[in-house]
Amino acid sequence: MSKKSRNILNKITDKTAPFIIIVFILVLWQILSMTGIVPKFMLPSPFDVIKAFFSDFGLLMHHTVITLTEAFLGLGLGIILGFVTAVIMDRFEFAYKAIYPVLVITQTVPTVAIAPLLVLWLGYGIMPKITLIVITSFFPITVGLLDGFKSADKDALNLLKTMGATPFQNFIHIKFPSSIGYFFAGLRISVSYSIIGAVVAEWLGGFDGLGVYMTRVRKSYSFDKMFAVIFFVSAISLFLMYAVKKIQKVAMPWERI
Repeated sequence: MSKKSRNILNKITDKTAPFIIIVFILVLWQILSMTGIVPKFMLPSPFDVIKAFFSDFGLLMHHTVITLTEAFLGLGLGIILGFVTAVIMDRFEFAYKAIYPVLVITQTVPTVAIAPLLVLWLGYGIMPKITLIVITSFFPITVGLLDGFKSADKDALNLLKTMGATPFQNFIHIKFPSSIGYFFAGLRISVSYSIIGAVVAEWLGGFDGLGVYMTRVRKSYSFDKMFAVIFFVSAISLFLMYAVKKIQKVAMPWERI
């Protein structure tokens, strides 16, 4: 087999392998459910899950709009907060030493422990959801940008310094461009965290959203609908991560060269 044929075969294998595994799991799942090895009330079949998804499609879309609104608002604020924090920490050594340990501590507290407190303090509206999303999403952005700033070419920074460049000019021309790739790496993580954070916050208090929907169908023992919304949330997260990757290619055309 020629090298070109092997490369084509490898590409086909790389693209089809995940789908083969997924199909295998779905077939096994269907067999376990149909044969009664696992009771249907515990593990509804894939067909039951798909049927449940379309039967409640309109209601799911209503709750999805609420969850995505919360996620995007929280993610937007998280990006702004993460960017400002990263710039301050990069510019001032004392700020880095003072803030970084606090950032780490915020990520060691489980979100399910914070969410009830936020609901208690901020009520059942949108504010506790946005706050929790900001807390969970800004850390990857901040750390990614910090790593990007520190990866800036030292020789280029020294050259600008000898030319009398200001710290702002150093940032605009050297540090910020070098951090774009790191920013998108953090954003891919944060965008999935934002959906998960919104759903977790909705579990513990709220009137609308996919988390509220999940709580209601769980209490009614409609596990087919429960599985449907779980897979739907996963699909939304995967789509958003894919969208971020595509935006990165547009924003960084030189990476495709």
